[in-house]
Amino acid sequence: MTIKAIRGFRDVLPEEARTWARVEAIAARVLRTHGYQEIRLPVLEKTELFARSIGESTDIVEKEMFTFPDRHGELLTLRPEATAGMVRAVLENNLVEGGRPLKLFFLGPMFRYERPQKGRQRQFHQLDVEAFNDPSPQMDAEIIVLLAHFLNEVGLDRLTVHVNSLGCAECRPAFRRALESFLRGVRGDLCPDCQRRLETNPVRVIDCKVPRCGELVQDAPWTVDFLCPDCRRHFDGLLQALRQAGVTPALDRRLVRGLDYYTRTIFEVLHGELGSQNAVAGGGRYDDLARSLGGPDIPATGFALGLERLVMLLGRQGHPAPEGPRLYVAALDEAAVEKCFGLVQELRRRGFTVETDYMAGSLKSRLKRADKLGALRVLIVGPDEIARGEAVLRDMATKEQVVLPWAGAIENLAELLDKGDGS
Repeated sequence: MTIKAIRGFRDVLPEEARTWARVEAIAARVLRTHGYQEIRLPVLEKTELFARSIGESTDIVEKEMFTFPDRHGELLTLRPEATAGMVRAVLENNLVEGGRPLKLFFLGPMFRYERPQKGRQRQFHQLDVEAFNDPSPQMDAEIIVLLAHFLNEVGLDRLTVHVNSLGCAECRPAFRRALESFLRGVRGDLCPDCQRRLETNPVRVIDCKVPRCGELVQDAPWTVDFLCPDCRRHFDGLLQALRQAGVTPALDRRLVRGLDYYTRTIFEVLHGELGSQNAVAGGGRYDDLARSLGGPDIPATGFALGLERLVMLLGRQGHPAPEGPRLYVAALDEAAVEKCFGLVQELRRRGFTVETDYMAGSLKSRLKRADKLGALRVLIVGPDEIARGEAVLRDMATKEQVVLPWAGAIENLAELLDKGDGS
C-alpha cells in the first residue's frame, strides 16, 4: 500500500505552481511599490498567542487549531492565521519603536482543521498585509485600494468591495446589549452553535452560514447604528477616501469578521463564482490587539488573502498559464547531448529560460516534448547537424527553421532569444 497525502493537505503540482509563482511575484511587486516590506514568520507559535488574540470563543480556537504539547508540556499551535504572529514579531523586535509607521507583508502556509473542500484545505496559503502606527481612515483606504490594485494586476474581475464598521470599546457595548436582547427573542430558532455563541460572543451569530440563522438576523440591530462620534467620523472618512481613489464600496451592515481583535473598519472583497463562501480576501482595523498581547497601544490595519481561492478563480476565468521556456534544445543522440550541455548551461547563466532532456530521443518525440512545455523555439542537434557543424533553430509558432553555424552558436542564440519576447 502506497503512502498518500494527509486529508486536507494537497500537492501543488508544477503546472499550477507556475500560476502560484506568477501571483506571488505580482504581489511582491505591487506591495513594494506601496512601501511594504516582507517579513517571514515561524510556522509554530505558543497557543496562548492565538487564544488571546483571535478569541477563545471563536470557531478557530475552539475547533480548528492544530495544537499539541512539546516535550516540556507547553502548548504549541501551527499558525491558523498570520496577524497575531505579525504583531508578536513587531512587539518582540521593537519594530515600531519611536512611533514610526511600519508596513509589512507575509506569504506562507496556515493550518486549520476544517472540512476540506474546493479552494479550502487544512493547509492553505495566505498573503497577509499589515500597516502599523497609522490610525487614519486613509490608511484603511490605502489597504483596500492596494488589494483592489493587486487583484486587477493578476487579472481577477467581477469583484465587489464590502465595508462595515464594528465601532470601538466605547460604542460597541451598547450594540452588544441590543443584539443580545434581540437574539434572546429568537434563541429557540437558532442553530446549536449560535445558541452557544449567544452566551460567549453574540456578534458571531451575525456571521453564521446556516440559512435559517441568516434569515433571523436580518432584523437584528446593526453596528453602524451605534457608532460613537469618533467612529462615525472615521467611517465617513474611509468612505470619502475610497471614493477619491475610484473605489465604490458596498455598505454591508451584516458584515462581521471571524476574529475577535477587529475594531472600526472591516471589509471583504467578494466574487460571485464562489457561492456562499464568496470572500476572496478580508481584513480591517485592529487597534487594540497589541495591548491585548502585552504591548503598548499600536494602531494597525490589514488584510489576508487566500492563494488557493485566487488561483482557482484565475483558472475559471481562463487565464493562460505563464509562458514556457524561451528555448528547448532537442539533442537527438548521446553525442548531441554531450555537445549541447555546455551551450544550455551558458544560455541559462545569461538569464534565458532553457530546457532540454539528457536522454536521446527521436525528433518527433523531442518536438512533442517542446510543445508540451510551451517552448517558443527548438534548437535541433542530431548526428547530421554535428557532421555539418551546425544546428537548426525552429520557431514553434510559425514552424519556420533557420540553420545556425555551431561556431558562435551561443552568441547568435543569445541575440535571437533577446529579441522582443522577454527572457
